[in-house]
Formats: sequence, structure tokens, C-alpha cells
Amino acid sequence: MANIDIFVWEFLGTAVLCLLGSGSVAAVVLKNSYSHGGGGDWLIIVLGWGFAVFTGASVAAPAGAHINPAVTLAVALSGGVPWSTVPVYWAAQILGAFVGASLAWAAFKLQFDNNDDNSGTRGIFCTTPSVRNFPWNIVTEVIATFVLIFWILINPEANTALGYAAVSFVIITIGFGLGGPTGYAINPARDLGPRIAYAVLPIRGKANADWGYAWVPVVAPLVGAALAAGLVAVLPV
Repeated sequence: MANIDIFVWEFLGTAVLCLLGSGSVAAVVLKNSYSHGGGGDWLIIVLGWGFAVFTGASVAAPAGAHINPAVTLAVALSGGVPWSTVPVYWAAQILGAFVGASLAWAAFKLQFDNNDDNSGTRGIFCTTPSVRNFPWNIVTEVIATFVLIFWILINPEANTALGYAAVSFVIITIGFGLGGPTGYAINPARDLGPRIAYAVLPIRGKANADWGYAWVPVVAPLVGAALAAGLVAVLPV
């Protein structure tokens, strides 16, 4: 597949992922939204992101449906894509995530404008640890990403049976089981692109983008992906 085709499909798929994922958080966090204050907030967010993965991956299927730099790294380490295409995947994913999060803001523009306090809205776009401790936050993200990537690599035929819903089930399970400590970024683009969007969008009374933490959900998922690919490489076929 040509690089331009990879870029287009990965851009569109990641944009859809972050539009629906950020939108599910916005629906819970912002007042004047039908989901706000209805209870089951974490349930809505985890399911929203899980099925956003299904939708985004389905859109990006022609390019392999990575929609995550950690997936691209693991697939490249496993010999599934040429290393020359990795920058193309990553650029498309980060830009798509930025655009998707920006579209989520546009969809909820009136809710942002009428929200009493937007200082707590950063979580709509990117992750923040519940207890800030960089070494342990890294451990959490490495473990969560390892589970995702390991499952993807050892189940190459899963999508034949269940479509991309199979990966969504794994994402949802990771959200419930490992998402509490850090918000389970497990995807550098899903965190970095929307974080940049949050930094530049005209949201009244917003907090800062927390660039001091921003490297953790970028580096840790890549480490988890590399470890998963390394383990799969030495396992008996």
C-alpha cells in the first residue's frame, strides 16, 4: 500500500477513535449533556472508548487498522510492516487524534461554553494519573499496553471471527481492570494529539495541558509494545 493511502486511512480511523472517545468523556463531564450526572460515569467512559476503538479500527482497516503508534511499533518489530512506513503511521495517528479531539470539542461547544468550571475538562482530551508518581504511572501504562499488544500479536486471526469488536472487548477489559490508576492511555497518539488540541482550543477557564506528565503516556505504551513484541518473538509457535 502506498504511503499516502496508509496516511489517509490511519488519519481517518484515529480521528474517529478520538472523536467518539473524547465525546464519551465530554458527555459525562460537561453539564447540559444528557449523560451528565446520570451515574455509571466510568462505565460510560470505558464502553465509549472501547467501542470507539471498534469504529476507528473498522474505518482504518484498509491500512491495517493500527490507530495506535504502539501497535505500529509492535507490528514493525514483528516484521509486519516496513520500518519506512512507521513515521507515516505515526504522523497520521497523531494528526488524526488532534483533529478527532477538536471535532469532539466542536460537537460539545455549547456545553463547554455553559459549563460552570472548565478547569477539570482536561480529562476529556488526555489522561492524568489518579496518584501522581511517574515511575509507578509508567509501570501501570507499560503493563496495560503490554496486555493489549500481546493479545493482538498472538491472535492475528481474531478479527476474522469477531471483526474489530474482538479488540474492543480487550480495550474494555483493560479499562475496567487497569484503567483506574492512570486513565489507560495505552496509545501515544490518543493522548498526545488531543492534549495538543486541548492546549490550543479556546476553552474558557481551562487548566494547563500538564506537559510535565505528557511524556509518560507516550513513552510507556511504546515500552509495553516493545516488550510484548519481544516476548512473542521468543515464544514457541
